[in-house]
Amino acid sequence: MVKVYTSQFRYSGPDRLDVTVKQKTPFSPSWSMVNRFKNGTINQEEYSKLYIDLMNRSYITNYDSWFNILNLNKVTFVCYCNPNSFCHRFLLAQYFEILGAKYYGEIE
Repeated sequence: MVKVYTSQFRYSGPDRLDVTVKQKTPFSPSWSMVNRFKNGTINQEEYSKLYIDLMNRSYITNYDSWFNILNLNKVTFVCYCNPNSFCHRFLLAQYFEILGAKYYGEIE
């Protein structure tokens, strides 16, 4: 099963997967979610629920993408957020743990 790591956007390893809203992957949040969080109209709990709901739908509609990640040896989800701040990349790592992956934490 895949080993999952997280990192900031500048990480450039071969296992890097950009999950930023700009990249628009099956694992990215929506612009609406990001903007609402940034302007304070939703909090971390609300954002988390929206993101998990989005990932639940993505898992069904983009199963091949999820399957491909689950069959890698290693993946590092990258985003612009600081390592000590709330970020969807950590939620995504937790989601993959539910699917059987092992999360090994944040790397530089």
